[in-house]
Amino acid sequence: MEKKVTMRKINKIQIALIILISMPIIMFGGNEQRAGQAGASELLLNPWARSSGLSDANSASVRGLESIYSNIAGTAFTKKTELIFSRSSWFSGADININAFGITQRVGETGAMSLAVTSLDFGKIMITTVELPEGGVGFFHPQYTTINLAYAKEFSNSINGGLNFKVLNQSISDLNATGVALDAGIQYVTGVGKDKAGNKKSDNLKFGISLKNVGPTMKFRGDGLSFRGQGDDGANMTVEQRSADFELPSLLKIGGAYDIPIVVKPDTASGKTKVDQLVTLSATFTSNAFTRDQFHFGLEYNFKNLVIIRGGYLYEKGINKTDSRIVALKGPSAGASIQIPLNKEKGSVFSLDYSYRSTENFAGCHSIGVRVSL
Repeated sequence: MEKKVTMRKINKIQIALIILISMPIIMFGGNEQRAGQAGASELLLNPWARSSGLSDANSASVRGLESIYSNIAGTAFTKKTELIFSRSSWFSGADININAFGITQRVGETGAMSLAVTSLDFGKIMITTVELPEGGVGFFHPQYTTINLAYAKEFSNSINGGLNFKVLNQSISDLNATGVALDAGIQYVTGVGKDKAGNKKSDNLKFGISLKNVGPTMKFRGDGLSFRGQGDDGANMTVEQRSADFELPSLLKIGGAYDIPIVVKPDTASGKTKVDQLVTLSATFTSNAFTRDQFHFGLEYNFKNLVIIRGGYLYEKGINKTDSRIVALKGPSAGASIQIPLNKEKGSVFSLDYSYRSTENFAGCHSIGVRVSL
């Protein structure tokens, strides 16, 4: 009994310390005057179908491999093995696609290792020059790739934490930039209220903190920064231009979520009760270092863990006005998942996920994903 009380005190102290450490970052975040000064903006694009359908509001309740984007601590909930492949049509009609694949594996009793790769495909772009502004000399193919290697651990029944190390590369045929970044996250789970039998509820209230995209500056290098010309004396020479360093789009996410059981039925196999239908409310505040702060709100309905419907809304200053909006997303998002049990005893599930994000131009952003949980 004394050990349990001591652990609870330690957990509360850990949460308090994390909040205190995060406060200076929150105070200096959201500087819209620095908008456009950071590079590697692909780190701000969510490639996964489930969490994007909630407008990224589930940083406190996200579980499994998709946590590698929102809050890496959620990968610690992986039961055994999870694989996901997702493809997003970014600004449908613009011929830009985001492909993402990853796997997370349970390691030991309390840990989980994750590996994920995200790649942006811009299609073929015509090469133009000063002499040939209409092109006709070929095409080039930009490539943006991010590799994630992460580890998360259950520190107690209530606290999970994790780290995500990222290597990112931006390149064309004669120019490239490579950098590294680090994400860190923690999730806290507790219970609030009592059920119909008078017992204290468990694991229905969740909190999460995630610090993302922290790393050194990046710089472009390659032959694309040089050109051949003639000096004043007529001699041929190669002139190389210097590329300026650019920072990564660091940010801090603080979120909460609350589960509301709608239908609870007895489970004859275990002798306990099980939740047949569940509604989850979630919200996240994002403090951006290089643009406006954002507020994310999400609502999800789970029917017997077979069909999941979700919707979300992203808000930031000026997003409802065309003349003051600085982001392409208009705010609303929606999505759904269909889950097919593969093995009820082991809990294996096959899932098909879809999400839609409303945008200012084009036909929105569509994401579809296939998830296998073993």
